[in-house]
Amino acid sequence: MIGTALDHSLANELRSFLRELVTIAARAALPFFRQPVTVENKSGSGFDPVTVADRDTETALRHAIEQRYPAHGIVGEEHAPRNISARYQWVIDPIDGTRAFVCGVPTWATLVGVCDHGVPVLGMMSQPVVGEYFIGGAGTSLGTYRDRESALTTSAVTTLADASVFATSPDMFAPGEEQQRFATLASRARLTRYGIDSYAYCLLAAGQIDVVAEAGLGFYDIAALIPIIEAAGGIVSDWSGQPVRTGGRVLAAANSTLHAAALGVLGG
Repeated sequence: MIGTALDHSLANELRSFLRELVTIAARAALPFFRQPVTVENKSGSGFDPVTVADRDTETALRHAIEQRYPAHGIVGEEHAPRNISARYQWVIDPIDGTRAFVCGVPTWATLVGVCDHGVPVLGMMSQPVVGEYFIGGAGTSLGTYRDRESALTTSAVTTLADASVFATSPDMFAPGEEQQRFATLASRARLTRYGIDSYAYCLLAAGQIDVVAEAGLGFYDIAALIPIIEAAGGIVSDWSGQPVRTGGRVLAAANSTLHAAALGVLGG
């Protein structure tokens, strides 16, 4: 349950530090956006891009975390893990949506999550081009757009027929049963949209989107987003209804009723 792992003072301290990381990440990433950068492919099959912006942003975040919390662990997408046996782990995706980044589309974001004994308890998503960030966990979920901060609350939609469903890309679902389950979910929804990466989860927390269903995620893709959604009133699980602790298939919904309806489709 979000909020039970951290005492009030520590939660406030970490939230304040996450706001500092928003600025640090922006300073590292923005100079590379819409500039010529070399794009490398990390995948032996398909296309999994990485750039100097990914690596430099993670390095800057790691340095700040190590300076403030030297006993904590860090797990990032681009660099080797540190202090993996520590109780508190910082999970970093420096540029979530690198495909969008290299295309000049401002839907990429920096994700930083804090886990207590492997359970995500606080998270931050920041999109510095738009000027928006989200911080949530320990009972509070806030969104800030151009320095105006407001509490986040998920939507009251409870039926798939009235719901909006989002995923990053239709090709993230494996051909066959996985692809078919998502197609069935999409066919029962009011509308289905693709392509905004982690933004979809934060807009779900803000009450703009009702369901996000994805597959093939790393833990760094989702760890920061779970506390933001749950503190806003939403539900996050895998496709069998279990807590997400390693990535994979993820279902996020605005409330328990809508989550159960979507899980009935995706869970088979």
